[in-house]
Amino acid sequence: MEKVIAGLLILVGIIHLLPVSGVLGAQRLTALYGITFDDPNLVILMRHRAVLFGLLGLFMAYAAFQPSLQPLAFFAGFISVLSFMVIAWTVGGYNDAIQKVVIADVVAVIALCIAGVLYVVSRSQN
Repeated sequence: MEKVIAGLLILVGIIHLLPVSGVLGAQRLTALYGITFDDPNLVILMRHRAVLFGLLGLFMAYAAFQPSLQPLAFFAGFISVLSFMVIAWTVGGYNDAIQKVVIADVVAVIALCIAGVLYVVSRSQN
């Protein structure tokens, strides 16, 4: 069970690491999100967002091997993916690139749910 939990956390970590390439600049951000980034202020914010996703992704992957950190990883992961999904769904009208992010977040929330249940079950058996 611990290996499945670790694998699911690594999957969610990888999903969070995918946008890290956006730190390279506006062209990479455009490729990721399907919109142009002409405003330098927006480029700064989005590149910083890429760094933060990298940190969260690395934390999720690290927590996969540190059971004491897994509850925090579940919490952080849920906040990250659910907040994006709610924002996307309430705003609506997003493009195909953002739709891919929403789908990735659906996969991540399913993985987190399964991992969370397995974590609780494994702890109750000890």
